Amino acid sequence: MDKIILDKAQKIKLIATDIDGVWTDSKMYYTEKGLFMKSFSTYDGMAAHLLHKYDFLIAMITSEYEHLNILQTRVKKLHIQEVYTNEHNKINRLQYLEKKYNLNPENIAYIGDDLNDLESLKYAGISAVPAGAPILQFYKPDYITKRKGGDGAFRDLADLILQANNIDPIY
Repeated sequence: MDKIILDKAQKIKLIATDIDGVWTDSKMYYTEKGLFMKSFSTYDGMAAHLLHKYDFLIAMITSEYEHLNILQTRVKKLHIQEVYTNEHNKINRLQYLEKKYNLNPENIAYIGDDLNDLESLKYAGISAVPAGAPILQFYKPDYITKRKGGDGAFRDLADLILQANNIDPIY
């Protein structure tokens, strides 16, 4: 792993994340009755557990505003407290969290996959993007995850941060 990235990752206290395209494969499934479904990776769920265990903060910031019961069910199970929906200016929420927790940008990692994440990616101390994400056409992040969104991309970032902090995770 690149020493520059590991040095940056040592300073991280808050991991902020987009949802669709990071925690999911960005696909949305509808039925003729309008029912809606998304798929979440258990790898990312384990990442949330490990980050909480080692006292890192997690914030989910999404522009999604429909079918939020799916997201709420997932975050309740994972005990993620900082969840913000219908956010169309994600950088404002990121700066709010920075102030709330008395952090600096260098203490924040942000992972996102598309243009609505660009400002937050540029602002954070570490920017991460899932493999194959469309934003890679426009922006070179600090870290490109090995896995795609919905397949454990958030876990890849969590593992990087744990490794940089010399944490050998135990369930």
